[in-house]
Amino acid sequence: MKRFLFTSVLVAIVSLPASAQWLPISNATAKLENSEMGGPFFKIEYELGVKDLSPAAPAYVFVRCRENANASWKLIPQTALRGDHDIVESGGKKKILWWGLGSLGLTNAPQLEVRVRAIRMVRVPGGAFKMKIVPGGGYDESKTQVESATLPMFWMAKYETTIGMYADYLNETGKDGRGWHKHMAKTERCGITRGDNDAYTVTPGREMFPINYVTWYDATAFLDWCGLRLPTEAEWEKTLRGGLFLDGDETKKVQNPKPERKYPWGDEAPDAGGTWRCNGDGDADKFAELSPVGSFEKFASPYGACDIVGNAAEWTLDWYATSFHAGLDGYRMVRGGSFMDPPAGCDAVTGATQLPFKRSSITGFRGLRDTRTK
Repeated sequence: MKRFLFTSVLVAIVSLPASAQWLPISNATAKLENSEMGGPFFKIEYELGVKDLSPAAPAYVFVRCRENANASWKLIPQTALRGDHDIVESGGKKKILWWGLGSLGLTNAPQLEVRVRAIRMVRVPGGAFKMKIVPGGGYDESKTQVESATLPMFWMAKYETTIGMYADYLNETGKDGRGWHKHMAKTERCGITRGDNDAYTVTPGREMFPINYVTWYDATAFLDWCGLRLPTEAEWEKTLRGGLFLDGDETKKVQNPKPERKYPWGDEAPDAGGTWRCNGDGDADKFAELSPVGSFEKFASPYGACDIVGNAAEWTLDWYATSFHAGLDGYRMVRGGSFMDPPAGCDAVTGATQLPFKRSSITGFRGLRDTRTK
């Protein structure tokens, strides 16, 4: 039997700052190795510097790579990886093995650069919930309100996508200004400046605010870059309200005390008793416009999703689908209200529609990972 010689080649791995809402990753290394029977593979090791991860509040870890400084960055498919990637439920030292290096058409593996990033998520268990959203904003005559719906388990980003995260994305993909708009340079609203050679910088102090001025296509492109997707209206609503059982239908041990809650925290108005529970209209909540993500974490959803109402309204995957719009690339549904909305606009059922190519200072997004792509 022919035996393969074991070789080890050190591969560059780019260190990323523990900011911009990426979880801190340090001591990252990558080696190209050759097994006796399985051929070449990459061994990527890193340390995830958070101690409070759990099955209910994990991290989503993804890896991108390029062959050299002139090549484009590519997402390594999660299906090609083994080990501590995708949904990671604890911090500390981690290891990823990447087999099938030819799947991305790589020809110069020893010169490969690798980037590992991690996003904080919340787990939404599978099961039934009280669905009060009317599909299509209530104007789709082919659909009616669903009192109870059932969804499989999924993971939702704990926070809205931040300006700092989006700037990192632009610095990998934003050639010729793609994904960027001049309105993003407004320091008081966003704060991403496009410089020479398509270098994007963030105004200091704006990194942790939610990204805005993004089209629906910009949002989906960023999430494709991560290996995530936008939530549907139903997934968004369940994240806000919780299922009939907060631990899911498999165990049914923790009954939801308010399965028809109006807001993530319950039924109290956002400003009840003089305490603001989200970033809404006016500056009585201490924020005249957008607020840093997580500023109202005390009033998160039953699963821990922050700012799911108020702050930046959020694109969803769903279309505004009336019979008139059938077959057209028309309006998309936007949920959650924004910093410009009164309390009545920041509830579980109020929605808006917006053309997918429109940009707004009040609209952002967050990502979702489902079990079908795990």
